[in-house]
Amino acid sequence: MAHVVRFAAPKVVELVDTEALSPAAGEVGIRTLYSGISAGTELTAYVGSNPYLNLRWDDVERLFTSGATSMTYPIDGWGYEEVGQIVSAGDGVDPACIGNIVWGLWGHRSDAVMPAEQAAAQRLPDSVDQRAGIFARVGAVALNAVIDGDLHVGETVVIFGQGVIGLLATRLAALSGARVIAVDAQPQRLEMSRHFGAEHVALVGRDAPAELVRELTGGRGADVCIEMSGAYPALHEAVRTVGYAGRVVASGFYQGGAGALRLGEEFHHNRVEIIASQISGAPTRYGNRWNKTRLHVEVMRLISEGKLDPLPLISHVLPAGSVADAFALVMQANPDVLQVVLDFRE
Repeated sequence: MAHVVRFAAPKVVELVDTEALSPAAGEVGIRTLYSGISAGTELTAYVGSNPYLNLRWDDVERLFTSGATSMTYPIDGWGYEEVGQIVSAGDGVDPACIGNIVWGLWGHRSDAVMPAEQAAAQRLPDSVDQRAGIFARVGAVALNAVIDGDLHVGETVVIFGQGVIGLLATRLAALSGARVIAVDAQPQRLEMSRHFGAEHVALVGRDAPAELVRELTGGRGADVCIEMSGAYPALHEAVRTVGYAGRVVASGFYQGGAGALRLGEEFHHNRVEIIASQISGAPTRYGNRWNKTRLHVEVMRLISEGKLDPLPLISHVLPAGSVADAFALVMQANPDVLQVVLDFRE
C-alpha cells in the first residue's frame, strides 16, 4: 500500500492508505522523499476558502460561475512541492535511471509516476541537498512575479510579505540587479530578508512603507512593488508605495472582498499599473521564451549552481504520519515557522 494526505473536510487532514502506483511503458516509478507544505494556495483548500470549492471554473469561458463546484471534499494528494527517488522503470525505459533523485509536483503522497523523459529533465544533481528539490514550484512562483515586474538594474523594488515565496522573490530580485526593500510584520522575517539580499527593510506597524521608500528614493517612490502576502491592506500599501506610473505585481492569492483596496486614491491619481501574476502561465509579452517549464527549470538551475540557497527557509521537518501536526504548525502564523516539510522516507 501507498499513502496519501487527505483533506477530509475543512481543517481536517490525515494520512490514509491508497493503491500503490506502477509505471506504465515509458514511465518511471518514484518513491517520495520529502513534500513541502505551501502556506499560500494549499491552505485555501485546507481551510475551505478556495474558490474551486465554492464555485465552478469554466475552462472555456475562463469564468467562475455558480452551480456545481469544481472541487469537493475529500481532497486527496493536494500539494506541489515534492522530491523523490526513482525506484522502478516501465517498459522501454533504461533501468540505469533507478536511484536518481527527481523534483516534481505530484502532491503529498508516498509514491508517484512520471514520464521518463520528464524525470530525466527534472533530475536533481547528486551534489545538491535532496530537500532543495521541494522548492521548484514555490521558486517558480517567485520568479514569475519578478519577471512580471520587469525589473532593471538600478531600479527599486519593494517586496511585501516575507514568507517563503517572498524571501525567494527577494533573492531573485536582488540577482536581477534591483535594489530590494522588504516589508513584513515580523522582525524575524525581516532579518531573513537581509540574508536573502534586501538592502532595506520596513516593519509593518513601526514603519510607513510608502513614506520610507520615498525617503530612500529622493521622493520618487518604488519603480515596482511585488505583493506576496495575499492581504488586501498590503496590496493597497503597495499601490501607495510605487511612484507615478509605477507597477504593482499582485502575486498573492487574495481571499474574499477587497474592502481595504481603495482605488480612488493613489491608484487613480498616480496612474498605477496592477499586474496579476499567477503560475498557470508566464508573462505573455515574452512570447514563447518563458513558460511554466522554464520557470521551474531555471529556479532549479540557480539552486544547483548555488546562486539561490533555499535550505535556510526550512524551519520544521515532520514525519508524514504527523501531517495534522504539520498543518497545525503552518496555521499558527508563527514567524518562526517558514517551510514545513513532510518526511515520507519511513
